[in-house]
Amino acid sequence: MKALVVQAHPCIEESRVNKRWREELAKHPNDIEVHALYEEYPDWQIDIEREQRLLEAHALIVWQFPLYWYSCPPLLKKWLDDVFTYGWAYGSTGRKLVGKNFGLAVSIGDKETNYTRTGDIGFSVDEVLTPFKATVGHVGADLLPYFALFGASFQATDEEIAESAKAYAARILQWQSM
Repeated sequence: MKALVVQAHPCIEESRVNKRWREELAKHPNDIEVHALYEEYPDWQIDIEREQRLLEAHALIVWQFPLYWYSCPPLLKKWLDDVFTYGWAYGSTGRKLVGKNFGLAVSIGDKETNYTRTGDIGFSVDEVLTPFKATVGHVGADLLPYFALFGASFQATDEEIAESAKAYAARILQWQSM
């Protein structure tokens, strides 16, 4: 079964990292399906039932996005708010995501050393991603270890980005075999 990558980048054509990641994932059409939210919903009118069917059809879902102010881009947040409904994703009858695996692929503009208690950010990436952990746990799914590229804004070279793209695709294929 294919992995579903829910990709949320508002300016994918201007992205060095997320665009390259998407290009690499496209090399695996039998294993990975990329669902680009900003392209799919430029008017932000999310087709909730369609999105729910898409999630139901996949055992592995990966959220791919650039870290924006220690969170995800706003359309992904809206997508979560709209799609993860009571009675479908959670609640006494909301069990559609139970047992599914979720992953996070995050491009981070800053240096990894800044994402420590003593670094400039003061929090680890694990701590920053806590809302995703809570969401996945609340719906009875499992969150896999995140994949990240640090220095996306100014440090990462084209070679490092290309290497990360290959490693990211390999990680998804590895997650699928779990």
